[in-house]
Amino acid sequence: MVVEVGGKVSATPAALELLAKIIAEHGPVLFHQSGGCCDGSSPMCYPQGDFALGDSDVLLGEIGGAPFYIGAAQYDAWKHTDLVIDVVPGRGGMFSLDNGRETRFLTRSTVCQVGI
Repeated sequence: MVVEVGGKVSATPAALELLAKIIAEHGPVLFHQSGGCCDGSSPMCYPQGDFALGDSDVLLGEIGGAPFYIGAAQYDAWKHTDLVIDVVPGRGGMFSLDNGRETRFLTRSTVCQVGI
């Protein structure tokens, strides 16, 4: 069962523009925040149905109509942050749909105040 926390992710206009182009080419997509292996901490973009979600994945919300997930261990490390998905020059993760476009998605974060 996927846990939903909602409202923990947003996107810049540049990210929404790139996402709209990807959806126009590939149809509905989803994001999964990488845990830091081969692609660092890149948000990975996949066609819906091509990425197997696990029972421990956490649904942070959605951007541009695309659901955005993160693994439970990664969420635990980042639970006091809000994620902002942006676009920067470069190549996306090998299997991410932003690869080969000379721009890629990047996760920025802001720390939330806790216990106020």
